[in-house]
Amino acid sequence: MNNNSAALAERIAQLKKEKDAVILAHYYTTPEVQAVADFLGDSLALSVKAKEIDAKIILFAGVHFMAETAKVLSPDKKVLIPNPEAGCSLAESCDAAEFAAFKAQYPGHIVVSYVNTTVGVKALTDVCCTSSNALQVVESIPADQPIIFAPDRNLGGYIKKLTGRDNMVLWNGACHVHEEFSLEKILELKAQHPEAKIVVHPECKATVAAVADYVGSTAGILDYCGKVDATEFIVVTEAGILAEMGRKYPEKRFIPAPPIDSTCGCNECRYMKMVSLESIIACLENESPEIVMDEDTRKSAERSILNMIAIK
Repeated sequence: MNNNSAALAERIAQLKKEKDAVILAHYYTTPEVQAVADFLGDSLALSVKAKEIDAKIILFAGVHFMAETAKVLSPDKKVLIPNPEAGCSLAESCDAAEFAAFKAQYPGHIVVSYVNTTVGVKALTDVCCTSSNALQVVESIPADQPIIFAPDRNLGGYIKKLTGRDNMVLWNGACHVHEEFSLEKILELKAQHPEAKIVVHPECKATVAAVADYVGSTAGILDYCGKVDATEFIVVTEAGILAEMGRKYPEKRFIPAPPIDSTCGCNECRYMKMVSLESIIACLENESPEIVMDEDTRKSAERSILNMIAIK
């Protein structure tokens, strides 16, 4: 952290104390943002933490649907998002009105939705899931019960393959970052680093997941890299995770997998990178922008998230 970043971080620490605020940050934000977070994690950990936190203000350093989730679980707290333009290509691929029409085509189906959705879609959902617990959530549902899985077709397809459930209908959505990884370039990297383990997020295409030594969530990937006897890893997920990998395992080497177009920076989520130390300071100083939502929608969305958390 340079001198300017250190000064900004000091100001953030002061504001957190003054405002009784905590900062939740996702692994895909920048290293500077991760460094000022009180809690760093993936979607599941942060969803649970949002419910548990004892503070007046939650500032969510991440994308919009994550801040919405925090507000759903903490209606009595003020939830702030430093950059309201920080959206999510996956969440935006599933419009709530279009999903409602899709759901109506499949009466009797239970709806399982990834947390990477808007509050409107969560309100139409029976039980949410994350990449960490999607398999557990689906397996908790009786095998003869048909399911709608939304919005990520790759995660849904991966779970469908693991469970053999032909009664799962998939919404056709995807994350632009995970869709863009190049199988050919991953195999080239593997040839250059034959001892490296390939770790893949399940939002990637099935052809990419098929060459993995491990497929799992960001938290799962971090755990795997610490457990296995390997010193090199080819990391096939958003590149922001490399900062936490380097902190946790400085003796190991982590190689980011390239996208199909290596000039586009597509292995980084531009939305996550919209959050800066300056925007966090402005957000805390002004206590704005704030997440607000209709209470009926919030309650319906809360039910789907609590149903997820209750699954053991």
